[in-house]
Amino acid sequence: MRRVNADDMEWTTITNDDTEIKRKHLGEAAGGDQLGCSLYELPAGKRSWPYHYHTANEEAIFVVSGEGTVRCDGEEAAISEGDFLDFPADASGAHRVINDSDGPLRYLAVSTMTEPDVTVYPDSEKFGVYVGSPPGGREERDLEGYYERDANVDYWQDES
Repeated sequence: MRRVNADDMEWTTITNDDTEIKRKHLGEAAGGDQLGCSLYELPAGKRSWPYHYHTANEEAIFVVSGEGTVRCDGEEAAISEGDFLDFPADASGAHRVINDSDGPLRYLAVSTMTEPDVTVYPDSEKFGVYVGSPPGGREERDLEGYYERDANVDYWQDES
């Protein structure tokens, strides 16, 4: 059995505009290989990662405490303590968690850790590619980057 206690871990914080995420990488700390799990806390008025979906990794969240809203597959729905939500690895699983309450929102996020993966960001018309380590993974990647969705090149371009 591999075990970690969240109370023994420090929060890492990510901020950018209206995004503020406090995170504890539980799965990684416990030595997880094929399953990722993080404890998240969103302060009042803040949002999680930009609206996105994965093409190879299914994700789910379980609301531990607080309340907020989840934007999923183009719709918004209220979420609160005890709610479990599953996000399939396709466009129907597009999601973003929003804390529009007056208190903190805490939830567990669980995901498969499949690579390679492509993460699509419908609002900004871009996608991310991860090869060698899945999204949320810490291993060195062979290929990683974010690209405009319309940045298409000809298959034979610059072929010698």
